[in-house]
Amino acid sequence: MKILMHEILQKVSNAKTKTEKIKLLKEFNSSALRSVLIINFDDSIVSLLPPGEPPFNKNDVPEGTEHTILEKEARLLHHFFKGGSKLKQSKREDMFIQMLEGLHQGEAGVLVLAKDKQLGKRWKITKQCVETAFPSIEWGGRS
Repeated sequence: MKILMHEILQKVSNAKTKTEKIKLLKEFNSSALRSVLIINFDDSIVSLLPPGEPPFNKNDVPEGTEHTILEKEARLLHHFFKGGSKLKQSKREDMFIQMLEGLHQGEAGVLVLAKDKQLGKRWKITKQCVETAFPSIEWGGRS
């Protein structure tokens, strides 16, 4: 079974040293993980969604049986941020809620926190660790 995003972030958060955190980030490297971290830490990424958790029905099916995973849904994240797509705001918000309802509630929580740049309030992960683990990430249009 694939490890879910909130589980990865928890493992990284639990690591005792910066070196261990970087090693875990590299071990679980994926485009979805990098996307979530960029959304959270890059100040040039601006959410087009209202702040906070939207009203949605949390997916409470057992872990591993959820409808979808953030790893697969990450390709749609650009729709929720400035410059990403020209959707009507109501469509954008409906699409976000549908995505959250299809994800395991732990992964939905990751997405809500990342869009509000609040991952650091739940997990001990810093931009400096992310920059060290993924030096090829371009922050704010520059490397």
